[in-house]
Amino acid sequence: MSTKLIAPSLLAADFANLQRDIEMVNQSEADWFHIDIMDGVFVPNISYGMTVLKAITQHTKKLVDVHLMIVDPDRYIKTFAELGSNNLTVHYEACTHLHRTIQAIKAEGMNAGVALNPHTPIHLLEDIIKDIDLICLMSVNPGFGGQSFIENTYSKIKQLKALITKKGAKTKIEIDGGVTDKNAVQLIEAGADVLVAGSYVFKSENPLETIKGLKALANQ
Repeated sequence: MSTKLIAPSLLAADFANLQRDIEMVNQSEADWFHIDIMDGVFVPNISYGMTVLKAITQHTKKLVDVHLMIVDPDRYIKTFAELGSNNLTVHYEACTHLHRTIQAIKAEGMNAGVALNPHTPIHLLEDIIKDIDLICLMSVNPGFGGQSFIENTYSKIKQLKALITKKGAKTKIEIDGGVTDKNAVQLIEAGADVLVAGSYVFKSENPLETIKGLKALANQ
C-alpha cells in the first residue's frame, strides 16, 4: 500500500513568522508544502503573490504543492514553474480549455493537478482523468481557512476513486479543507492519498506533534 501524504497549508501559518513556520514543516514528518494562491476574483480573498512564493521556495526542503485559486491561470504557468512549484493545481471551474492547461503545466516539468469546488461533480473529469496527476477535492468552499468540513466529501472521494480505477489512471486524490484527527482515518478509508491541513496544524500547541499524529493516523 502506498504511503499517505500530509501537506500542511501555509495559508494558516503565521505570516509574520513565515520562515519559522517553514522550518517547522521542513523538520516535521509532513511530505509536502501546500501553498494557496488567491486573486480576490475567483475566490473572495487574496493570499500572497509571486514574491512571497519565491521567498517561501528558497527555504522549502519538501515538494511544493501550489494550488491556484485564480482566474485565467494559463497566464502564469511558466512563472510558477520558475518559482519552484513541483505540483501546479488549477481549478476546473476557472479553465475553459482544461486539457490544454494540463498539457501546458506538464510541458513546464510540473505535475498537473485539478481542483474541484464542493458543488462540481466528479463525472466532468471522466475524459481527462488519465492526464491528471492530482485531483484536489475541496472539502470546504475555497477562499478562507478554518471552515467546517463538508460531509458530502466522503461520497465524492469514493466516486473519484471508482473513476480512477475504472480508467486505469494513477491520479492521486488530495483533500483540502477541514481536515483534522477526527476525519483523517475516514478520508483515507474512502480513498484519499493526500491530506491538506491548515488551521488544525498551525493553530495547535505543538504543530510538529500534530503533523506526526496526522501522519500516523493516515498510515495506520
